[in-house]
Amino acid sequence: MSSNFPNGFAGGVIIRGVPLAQSHPGEVFWVNNSTVLAKGGVGGSNGNDGSYLRPFSTLDYAVGKCTAGRGDVIMVMPGHAETIATAGALALDVAGIAVIGLGTGSARPTFTWSVATATATIAASNISLYNMIFVGAAATTFVAALFVNTNAVVATDVCIDSCEFRDASATTGFVAGVTLGTTAAQADGFTFTNNKVFRTLTSPPAASTAVVGGAAYSRITFDNNLLINNTVNNNIALGIAFGANAQKHLSIKGNRSQSVNTGTTAGELFSGGATSSSGLVSGNHCWHLASTGLIGPVSTKLGFVENYCSITGAADKSALINPVAV
Repeated sequence: MSSNFPNGFAGGVIIRGVPLAQSHPGEVFWVNNSTVLAKGGVGGSNGNDGSYLRPFSTLDYAVGKCTAGRGDVIMVMPGHAETIATAGALALDVAGIAVIGLGTGSARPTFTWSVATATATIAASNISLYNMIFVGAAATTFVAALFVNTNAVVATDVCIDSCEFRDASATTGFVAGVTLGTTAAQADGFTFTNNKVFRTLTSPPAASTAVVGGAAYSRITFDNNLLINNTVNNNIALGIAFGANAQKHLSIKGNRSQSVNTGTTAGELFSGGATSSSGLVSGNHCWHLASTGLIGPVSTKLGFVENYCSITGAADKSALINPVAV
């Protein structure tokens, strides 16, 4: 049942203890294939209407019901779980949508990539993903990338926030969490913030990095992420790799990383960026076992402020300001 209040609520409104400070113009769709149902609700099905009591069963179907630019929101209920088993099985291709996972801990919506060729595609701008778990569960060749922005497909201002990326085990996992395209400016404004990336593969692939970029972009934000790698993967950035491409208006701030790497020639937190990038790298803490620690590559023209990085190559030693303060 819906009600309209054309004059609004002068003193605000609180529903079930939650203050509603702002409305949005779009539709709200619900997704839930778990056995825990809303009170009075039915099981998730793509034959339902996508309401709170009659949710859809898959995220991809819900995305298809959205209208570009309207500000639609998809709420994914606690306990929801999906397996991504083919290329493009999940297509985020409607601009301006937000996908919000509900629940905490293991109750958060979980998406598992089961084969190396499985992908979720990012193919529209202004999309946000929040509070979900993404698991790579393919063996041998691993999942090449959980999320892919295909070359030349413009998907600017995409945001992934407060999500968790995991290898399923020591022998099943993923190569990259997100792969951005190789066409300049197609991923401008990409934001990767407050995420956790936990790597457990005992034989990680050479390019095992959370976010991989392949072109010159502007306004990339990679802030406040936690990255932990249990296995040596020397000279590969844990966080974000740009290749030989200059980045403009870049922010890499407040990230924390830990690995047992003994080599960091590419930069432990980020790599690439050419020699004419602009932006700020500040307040990052990186710990590893390299005796010549690098938080990122030299000669990028980026500004470095109060970053801490291991430089001793010894266990149980604290990191120091690096690059060296002058």
